[in-house]
Amino acid sequence: MEWFVIVNPNAGKRKGEKDWLEIAAQLTAAGIEFVNVFTEHRGHAVILTRKFIENGHRNIIVVGGDGTLNEVVNGIFTQAHVPTNEITLAMIPVGTGNDWCRMFNIPGDYKQAIKLITKRKIFVQDTGTIKYIATEGGEKTRYFINMAGMGFDALVAQKTNKQKDQGRSNPLSYVINIFSSLFFYTFTKVTILLDSEKVISDIFSMSVGICQYNGGGMKQAPGALPDDGLFDMTIIKPIGKFKIIRNIIKLFDGSFTRLPEVSTFRSSKIIIHSEPPMYMEADGESLGHTPFVFNILPQSLNVISGLK
Repeated sequence: MEWFVIVNPNAGKRKGEKDWLEIAAQLTAAGIEFVNVFTEHRGHAVILTRKFIENGHRNIIVVGGDGTLNEVVNGIFTQAHVPTNEITLAMIPVGTGNDWCRMFNIPGDYKQAIKLITKRKIFVQDTGTIKYIATEGGEKTRYFINMAGMGFDALVAQKTNKQKDQGRSNPLSYVINIFSSLFFYTFTKVTILLDSEKVISDIFSMSVGICQYNGGGMKQAPGALPDDGLFDMTIIKPIGKFKIIRNIIKLFDGSFTRLPEVSTFRSSKIIIHSEPPMYMEADGESLGHTPFVFNILPQSLNVISGLK
């Protein structure tokens, strides 16, 4: 039952590094046996996860944010040593967004998050795969467990990620970047193939969710269930910029989906083409551009949950 702890020292404006000794002491006090490693660069958590699974670890704790969690998930699903359902994943959030933790009621208080780990209440959630064209060229595949955003959402995520890399981000960065990006973003013509229908439309923004939240608490897929074997897709068609500003608060309770410019769909597979290319982020990580192919892996990952 020893846990392998992956710590991102840069997460949450270096909270991962500053608070690690406190977190380690609380893990020990809770009777949790563990070994830990600090990530050293972007993508390192993928490599560490594969290595330690190969060395026999089956229980992983992420001390970081949504991006670190996404890297660990990609390490789990790109290793060939054991089936993914033999691995259990837990989270102690120190990031700025922590949207996946919102879905599973994982508290920001370290002692309470560790208490959940000792209870070992397992939720078996879905995982998504995305095929896309990488910025540097060539098709790639990425796994995700929370939400992918395209169009305007991807632009805002890209700006926010750049600020994180420069140490200038805060919990409101995503919202601030929405306002600063509104007045120069243009719409994109897309064709979307779902399980049972085809959608052709100009698009302002799109999200594909396994869980409900992104952007630091925005409920962009309010009906998403993380174990139903389906993606929840939200499409925002062309909409006036001042109407977006007037309704921004509705992103936080999901009621924006009642606006006439917004449509929602459910599907186990989604194919998206666009002209010009549309960019994407997944679990907060900026990736590449269209065409996109989304597939769901139903109930494929064991996670420690705070859901009742």
